[in-house]
Amino acid sequence: QIQLVESGGGLVQPGGSLKLSCLVSNINLGYWAIGWFRQAPGKGREGVLCISSGDEITTYTDAVKGRFTISKDKAKNTVYLEIDNLKPEDTATYYCAASFNLCRPDHYGLDYWGPGIQVTVSS
Repeated sequence: QIQLVESGGGLVQPGGSLKLSCLVSNINLGYWAIGWFRQAPGKGREGVLCISSGDEITTYTDAVKGRFTISKDKAKNTVYLEIDNLKPEDTATYYCAASFNLCRPDHYGLDYWGPGIQVTVSS
């Protein structure tokens, strides 16, 4: 059974950092792309970053450039999202999702999703 599970979220002060993890089961990261997406209260789901099976990175929004970093550890079956200089507008539920081989252009058409994890940025 294919599963994705996010971890590492929580309450952080503005300017702080977090490292989210997406642990995947029964997915070979050498063949699947993993994307991070987020949904803020009252807003639609938006893409953040994605890493393809060949380690190509897709950035979905300029809002994260220079602050968000995606990486993967195939041996640990885990994809990470490191977030620096967190801002209140980063408050959202963060999801990881899988697509075969390449990153998708948006959050539609992803094959598998994790349940999501809350990130709250507040003083």
